[in-house]
Amino acid sequence: MKFRSRFVLAGVGLLVVIAPAKAQSQRVIAEQGGGGLRQEGSVRVQTSINFFVAGPTGDSEEAQKLRDRARRTVYEMAARECDLLREVLARDCRMESVNTNINRQFGPQQAEGFNISGSMGFQITLK
Repeated sequence: MKFRSRFVLAGVGLLVVIAPAKAQSQRVIAEQGGGGLRQEGSVRVQTSINFFVAGPTGDSEEAQKLRDRARRTVYEMAARECDLLREVLARDCRMESVNTNINRQFGPQQAEGFNISGSMGFQITLK
């Protein structure tokens, strides 16, 4: 009997965790699919970048500066992206999101440093 009640509690706990995520996903789909945010002639643009920065990967001040510089590179790229989009195909541009991910690389046959990936999303109105 104890096993059954634990199983039921675990199932209820799982539903509590999943339900908010599911509700959030439905809300986003409704906003995008319902046309509330999208205007005539507008599109979403997603840009990604991946690069490697060699250097220390520990907890030192130098390693922290390296991580900061890597994130700064992604943020600076995102800041300039609307200018580029306006030059090429956009009348108007609005940044919606920026994401960065830094992974430590080390090992006997690899250079020590960080693999950095970044992505950014924009909403543009076409020219």
